[in-house]
Amino acid sequence: MTLVLRLLLIAGSLFTLVFVIRRIRAAKLQIEDSIFWLAFSVVLLIISVFPRLVYWGASLLGIQSPTNMVFLIVIFILTVRVFSLTMRVSVLDEKLKRLAQSEALDGHKKQERGK
Repeated sequence: MTLVLRLLLIAGSLFTLVFVIRRIRAAKLQIEDSIFWLAFSVVLLIISVFPRLVYWGASLLGIQSPTNMVFLIVIFILTVRVFSLTMRVSVLDEKLKRLAQSEALDGHKKQERGK
């Protein structure tokens, strides 16, 4: 892993840590989301500070370049996150649909009582 990539990972993880902590203090980020981003930035920091872990993992999995291993890890983690957010949006969409239907029925009942 090149020095430039290591420095970029360190800077990115520190930036993410600071950004998430500021959002938590401003109460603009839910706890479960903040835990994910804090853990993600810690993983990036560990990868950048201990590059031998990446070399070991790359050789274990048969990946030729440790840089590709870093990208593989990041892509995998973010894909899992997108899937979990998609599941959350689906649940919220269903709740919103039920709420809209319930409100429509309540409005219709009130309208009929007024006649």
